[in-house]
Amino acid sequence: MQHLSFDLSEGADGVLTLEAMASSRASDTATHATVMAEVEAVLAWARDEFGGPPGPVEDGYEWDHELLVQQEAGGWVTATLTFSASPAFAEAFQARFGAPEDD
Repeated sequence: MQHLSFDLSEGADGVLTLEAMASSRASDTATHATVMAEVEAVLAWARDEFGGPPGPVEDGYEWDHELLVQQEAGGWVTATLTFSASPAFAEAFQARFGAPEDD
C-alpha cells in the first residue's frame, strides 16, 4: 500500500477494528485515483478471501466495512476505510498486507 496505512484496535466486545485513512488534494486526481484503487484492492481481497456477504461480526460474520469519502476544507479529499473484523480476518489481513499499527 502506497497511501493507506491501517491501525488496529480491539473493542471491549472483542471485535477488532482495522481503520485506514488517506487524504489527497482534490486537484490531484491521480493521487486520489491511486488511493481509491488501494481501497478497492483491499475490499476485493476481503470478498475473495472470506467470500459471502459482509455483516456484523457480533452476529457471526467474519468482517464488515464502512467507506467514507469526504470533501474537506482547503481542497482535500479524505477516504476512510474501516473494517470490523474477526480474529481470523485480522490474521489473514496481516499475512497479506503486513501488520497494522496497534492502538
